[in-house]
Amino acid sequence: MSNGPTSKWSKSKSQEWFKDYPWICGFNFLPSSAVNFLEMWTSQTFDPKSIEQELGLAASVGFNAVRVNLHFLVWKHDRLGLLNRIEQFLKIAWSKNIYTVLVPFDDCGFGGLEPQYGQQLDPIEGIHNSRAVASPGRATVMDRSQWQHLKEFVVDVIGHFATDNRILFWDLYNEPGNRMIFEKDACREYDSALEANSLALMKLTFEWARYVDPIQPLTVGAWRTAPAGSNAVDFDNVIDQTALKLSDIITFHAYLDRTRVLDCIEALSNLGRPIFLTEWMARALGSCINTQLDLLQNHRVGCFNWGMVKGRTQTHLPWPRPLLEQYGINPNQAVWFHDIFWPDGQPYDPAEIEILKKLISPPQKIMGEA
Repeated sequence: MSNGPTSKWSKSKSQEWFKDYPWICGFNFLPSSAVNFLEMWTSQTFDPKSIEQELGLAASVGFNAVRVNLHFLVWKHDRLGLLNRIEQFLKIAWSKNIYTVLVPFDDCGFGGLEPQYGQQLDPIEGIHNSRAVASPGRATVMDRSQWQHLKEFVVDVIGHFATDNRILFWDLYNEPGNRMIFEKDACREYDSALEANSLALMKLTFEWARYVDPIQPLTVGAWRTAPAGSNAVDFDNVIDQTALKLSDIITFHAYLDRTRVLDCIEALSNLGRPIFLTEWMARALGSCINTQLDLLQNHRVGCFNWGMVKGRTQTHLPWPRPLLEQYGINPNQAVWFHDIFWPDGQPYDPAEIEILKKLISPPQKIMGEA
């Protein structure tokens, strides 16, 4: 661990780090048995059997990286248990030749409730990600008197795994400031306050993580893409611009068609750093394996589609109607929104599996043993 704060990686250091890796093609993951990340990481519901099976299924296709969120409340109530379960997860993933990306914070709360430690509610039938909760939760983001505990969480977890080759990079904060526009009680005043606090917390999280000085790069993804047909510019807001400025490597989210994704890649390439698309693939939006995976490979943009096995998150179902309507999408389309496999291991679309197997390099260990 470093004895003091370190600086952002240079462009040359980030490119030197990147050159030895194969093209990264990964996925965002919750085991099918977990309704949210609290359920995934809590001791009573941590499910290494499903994790083993489902990461094995991913590896059989060729996936070589997994992105997974942590949760502050599990650390707060069961610090050693969480660290041990992260170690279990890393061990399982590494045994499948899969690198791991860990995400400490997340403002997305599709379920609409504040996170509560303990037993989680069952999913609401027919609702996409109905029990998703943020980390640490919006109430904590809005209460800066609690941020010392958030610092301890970041320093502890990153410090514990700061020299672990099994971790590809740290994605410090998922979609900071995401208020979820479809929420009925959304208001401009609250949105502004949440964004201000999320921005401040994101900046501090970079500082805390840099003090630890991990061997892995640090990033926060730019996520606000412009509505289709508008004259707005993608990622043209203070949170995204700050994230891009502070990150060692460039990461972004884009549930967009091929043309729009190419526009994002070309714009972000000007920053001169390795690029990873850390959330993509929503079939109803034209964000599809058969239309975009070759584009990402050709530009050596690492990518992480959303979902693996259809499960309790119900992310095979579409986003809530108001969010789809913003994209001009019919919410009644029958196509799966996210996810790759049925619970029995059969692919949703066998043609997608053939494309994945064709484009992903054979698995290889390139950084030595953990």
